[in-house]
Formats: sequence, C-alpha cells, structure tokens
Amino acid sequence: MGRFVRGVAAAAAAALLAAGCSGGSSGGGEVHERSGSARPTATDAKALPTALTSQKLGWGRCEATAASSPPGNDWQCATLRVPLDWSKPDGVTIALPLIRSRARGGERIGSLLFNFGGPGLTGVGTMPGYAATASLLRERYDLVSWDPRGVGASEGVRCRGDKEIQAAEAVDPTPDTPAEEQAYLQDAADFSHGCAKDAGRLLGHVSTTDTARDMDLMRQILGDTKMHYFGISYGTQLGGVYAHLFPEKVGRLVLDAAVDPSADMVGHRKNQARGFQRALDNYLASTGQDREQGTRKIAALLDRIDTDPLDTFSGRKLTQVLAFTGIVLPLYSRDNWPSLTSALQTAEQGDGSELLALADDYDDRDASGHYGTLSHSQRVISCLDDKPRPTLAEAKKLLPEFERISPVFGPFLGWDAAGWCHDWPVAGQSETPEVSAPGAAPVLVIGTTGDPATPYEGARRMADELGKGVGVELTWKGQGHTAYGNGSDCVDSTVNAYLLKGTVPKDGKVCAS
Repeated sequence: MGRFVRGVAAAAAAALLAAGCSGGSSGGGEVHERSGSARPTATDAKALPTALTSQKLGWGRCEATAASSPPGNDWQCATLRVPLDWSKPDGVTIALPLIRSRARGGERIGSLLFNFGGPGLTGVGTMPGYAATASLLRERYDLVSWDPRGVGASEGVRCRGDKEIQAAEAVDPTPDTPAEEQAYLQDAADFSHGCAKDAGRLLGHVSTTDTARDMDLMRQILGDTKMHYFGISYGTQLGGVYAHLFPEKVGRLVLDAAVDPSADMVGHRKNQARGFQRALDNYLASTGQDREQGTRKIAALLDRIDTDPLDTFSGRKLTQVLAFTGIVLPLYSRDNWPSLTSALQTAEQGDGSELLALADDYDDRDASGHYGTLSHSQRVISCLDDKPRPTLAEAKKLLPEFERISPVFGPFLGWDAAGWCHDWPVAGQSETPEVSAPGAAPVLVIGTTGDPATPYEGARRMADELGKGVGVELTWKGQGHTAYGNGSDCVDSTVNAYLLKGTVPKDGKVCAS
C-alpha cells in the first residue's frame, strides 16, 4: 500500500460501512527546489492560442460512467481542452470532463470549483454526492468539478489489472529478509513500468502545477474573473500551488484538511505516521484501553498476520497489507470506530473477514473482484511532483525513527518511502510544493486536531507559507479527515460566511465543537 488517500474517498467509504506532509522548513541554510516557482506573466496569458481561450463548453446531459450512475437533471457535463504540455500551448491537447449544477438562488457569485483530494479522486463522480453538504453554497454558486489529468475520464491511468493487484496483496510491505526486500522492490518496479506503459506521453504531464494551470484556463472559459475554490486534503496543495501561480486571480479559496507544504515525501510519511497514531490513540482511549498497551497489541497482531495470514469467509487470505489497510479506513471517521473494534476482535479470534471487508472498501474493490484506480492516479501524480527517491538502504536507516513515531503505522510508511516511486521512469519536479502567494486575497485554511491523514499542524504551516495577510487558519477540535460538513456548526458557519459574504475570520480562530 502506498500513501494514504487524502480526500473524501476514504471518509466516504468509511461512512458506507477508503500519498499526502514534517515539521518545519528545510533550515540550516539548505535551499529546497520548489515546484511552480515561475509565475505566469501577462505575456504568458496573451500567448495562449485562441483555440484554447475561445472554447465554448457544450453543456449537456451527464451520462453514466464506469464508476457512477447518471447524476440527474440538476447536473450538466461538458469537456474542456487543455494543452498536454503547458510549455507548448499550441501543441497536442487532452480532454478534461467537467460537471456542474447551476446556482439555485439569486445574486449568483460565480463558479465554485471543487477538488476532493487523493490525488486521484474523480470530481465528476464525487461532486453530485457532495452537493448535499454544499447545499447552502449552491444557492449562490455554480458547483463545478472535473476529473484532473490522469484521473478517471481524463485519460485516467491503470497501472495493472485486477489479477495483478490481488496477487500483489501477498507481497510483504515490511520485508524481513533479503528475499522479501527483493520481492518488494520488484513489485514496485512492476507497478512503475505498468504506469509508464499505460500513461505513455501523459506520464510527464500530470503534475500539480499542470493541473493548477488547467484550473486557470477553466476559470477563464467559465467566465469568472476570480477563482473561487474549495480544496479538500490533497486539493489544498493544489489550491496553494494555484494561489502561488496566479495570486492576482485568487477570489475566495477554502483549503480543508490542509497538507503541510514544508514537508518533503519522507516528512509527509512521518506526519502521517504521527497523525494516524494520534487517531489510533484517541480511538483506544474512547474504548477505555491504555494507549501504549493497545498499540502494542495491534502491532503484535500485524506481526502474527505477517507470518500467518488469516482465513476469511471469502476464501481469500487476510495478509498483513490488507489487515493494515483495514485498520486505516475506520480511523478516517469517528463514526466508524465501532467497526474497527469489531474487526479487531474477530481478527484476534482468527477470522480476518471484517478487516478484509474494510480493506476492500478502501481499495474500491467490488464484489466481482474489480479494483478502482485511485491509487494508480495518486502514484503517477505524486511521483511526478516529488523529487526525493530514497533508496532501500536510506529507507532502512529511517525505520527506527518511523517505528518510534508509531509501532503500527511507522514500519509501513518507512518502507513505503523506498517503494512508492522505485524505478520511476520520470524524474520528480521538486522537494516541496511552492505555495507562497504575496498579494493574494485571504485564503481560509482549515485543520482538524484529530485528522489522521493530514495532521492539523499542516494547516498552520500552509497558512504561514501562503504569506502574511494571505493564509488565515481555522482549527476545529474534532476527529476525522476534513471539517466542513462534519458536525461543527462553528466550522460550517465560518466557511459559509467567508464564501457567501466574503467575511474573513480572525487568523487562529478555534472551533471547539
């Protein structure tokens, strides 16, 4: 398993019972290279060919997709053409599917673009289901989303087939022997080669910077003078990069479940180890268990499953990676902690069926054995974004620190640092994303204290890196991944006032409930 999903997909999967960044800047005088450091100028904007800037979106009825049914008459779909390579805007173009629902009330503000995270979540498939959460916003905004390049219907990437995915579930994600280490790296290399084969020319053009530039063309074609945007989880990184590239176009931006833009790929994994361990501690405390003892018990269970996978009702074996994934999913939402309790209890009794069902929900595996491709898109996007490529030897040196952070999540994330982009055929672009946006309008940045996937410390760092007078932090003292629409009247009213009225809260505001 690679990075944890950052976005509404894992939370949604948990609700149905589903790879993200360490502390501080580089320090010590070291200068990190940054993505998207060159801002477009007025000349850049004028240089876009008329074929792009004069597009007319042919809004029409939305059809069913492989992942979803038709969303109903309130929704319209269209296709936007964008350059495959933004350095060659006159060259080959690719198609991005869009979806929208028109504002229902009076005094329309404009379009409100949503990115739901991942990276790799389909906006076309997710937007209609999220509309109930955004019902007040729908009164004055057109709700708009899209499948970013490399995702879903936007030339979405599939790096291996269903049989290969299931076979890979037997690969040990925390190798114990040289043979297991070799098998782990070979599996990673096979995945990389599959991505390269399927993506072809697209593989070098799916970065966050590419998608941010797509967004600004989208803004123009939609007829908006300013970008109004709601980014969730990874979508906060995308929003930050957009603000850096186009500060003068920033309207009202909400970044919910903010990632830490000061962390590189290793730092991101350390952050997630801390975040999931914190969520696990909170879960254990809620059940009356001692946190350290409970953590050791779960780590021992995973060790036993590594040696002896558990039987399940389906006939499939619950391997260590599947057990780990099944533990991760319920931690995205406090409402699903009881399912974790039940799954752990049955696993301790030798039955892995419940943990397997949770893992399948996370991996988007249906009853026929077909898997979704969110993690495939996540990998091709993040491996183009991230320059660091820790070797196996470097990752092994990091393991003691990861294990100190979390005996449960640390080993998996430490090894993942070596496996995630192993043998990747395209170089990564930057150490960390550049999000500084001097001169931009205030951007609302939200962190949740119990967020496992994007720990709340990242919100302060995102606000700081956006710049003084730009980043405005809002903290929710709650549990789960994302804050808006998750039960806090304080959070919801603050966000609604910002988006609907332009009311900017005081930086550092805290919502206790």
